Amino acid sequence: MPVSAKPQGLRSLAPSHPNEHDPRILVADDQQHIVEALELLLQPQGYVVDSARSPVEVRQALASDFYDALLIDLNYTRDTTSGREGLDLLSEIVALDSTVPVIVMTAWGNVELAVEAMRRGARDFITKPWENERLLSILRTQIELHRALQRAERLSAENRLLQVEGRPEFVASAPSMQPVLEAMTRVGPSGANVLITGDHGTGKEVVAQTLHALSSRASRPLVAVNTGGLAEGVFESELFGHVKGAFTDARTDRIGRFELADGGTIFLDEIGNVPMRQQAKLLRVLEAGEIERIGSSRSRKIDVRVISATNTDLQAACAAGQFREDLLFRLNTVEIHIPPLRERREDIPTLAVHFLRRYATRYRREIDGLDASSLQVMAQYSWPGNVRELEHTLERAVLMCRGREIQPADLGLNLQRPQAQNLEELSLEAVEALLVRKALQRFQGNISQAADALGLSRGALYRRMEKYGL
Repeated sequence: MPVSAKPQGLRSLAPSHPNEHDPRILVADDQQHIVEALELLLQPQGYVVDSARSPVEVRQALASDFYDALLIDLNYTRDTTSGREGLDLLSEIVALDSTVPVIVMTAWGNVELAVEAMRRGARDFITKPWENERLLSILRTQIELHRALQRAERLSAENRLLQVEGRPEFVASAPSMQPVLEAMTRVGPSGANVLITGDHGTGKEVVAQTLHALSSRASRPLVAVNTGGLAEGVFESELFGHVKGAFTDARTDRIGRFELADGGTIFLDEIGNVPMRQQAKLLRVLEAGEIERIGSSRSRKIDVRVISATNTDLQAACAAGQFREDLLFRLNTVEIHIPPLRERREDIPTLAVHFLRRYATRYRREIDGLDASSLQVMAQYSWPGNVRELEHTLERAVLMCRGREIQPADLGLNLQRPQAQNLEELSLEAVEALLVRKALQRFQGNISQAADALGLSRGALYRRMEKYGL
């Protein structure tokens, strides 16, 4: 699972090559001598310690790393006595992840502050100066409990990954897919927002469906939206809805996709192609947790988990001023990157058999399997359209097969790509597919630029990509 670089201002007190099983602690205190004292206490006990000097740095650290426990001060430079700043930070942390143990610290300890901290979700309360043995005992107990809960949750998620009814089958045994599986089992039950990245056709929607099936929202709707394919004029209406009379064609009230997904999950596909003006509207909804139908002055609270997907490098898009960085932070609590099919060739035979069975059943064809030479051809092919292209190839092969086994000719794969000089030998559809593929390659998957070059709208280009398995 990709993680972003450590935010500037955070200081890692860990050894240069820590054991991955060592407990990881985040210490938040604006006084350097407190951080150093905790370092001297915890490092000899085998803890890896990161530090943050302010609530802002705590938020940045939690956005890029997982921790076994947090030790946070309740008083910072903005508010040195009341503990209010630390209590608000505690509430944010618990809202983000209620399972991670948070131990709060303050030099202004009193019963009321301790009660309020525990009420907001702190696991324990320590006053400065602390007793070393008590602090170590609290950390050991809370981390052991946290890890036990994580193991139980992961085991449950792995079982559900295999047993959930109605979810798409997720075929992945290649080594390059193991980080994907691990991330899915870890974050699927958490309810955190997830950004899925990868080339077109790698299976981002299947990952989104599986994450939803693993979550506590599985019994609620999963609503998918191709945000990149929505015209600007209908973006708000599709996502947020409208009331009758809001505009010329608004003859009835319309429920938007976010409202349909209330209590469940919304999957925002091709999020990298949303225009900047619409990004601002999407950000407001994610920040406020409420939507307002077009033409209405009444806001509606929504409870929606957001899973988004893109083949665009959003960090580069932010740097180029094409994507809002604050929106990326909202979407990218956890990122799951899916490798292209050419980097997981071990999965090709299993995927091929999976699709063969699906389409042989659908089209009622009695086909036993694939000829060995067909598997060899598929292994040599570059699969620019990834898993989606493989699926379309097997669907075609099932329809074209004349015997009981799929032969290389049934696949219709040309290992040598058609060149311009033999275009006259191709069908109109084959030429169109070639032009679309070359435009996507030329502009490195940028849908807007490829559509402009082809003289198509983005929606029309998406329809052709789906048609040709690109």
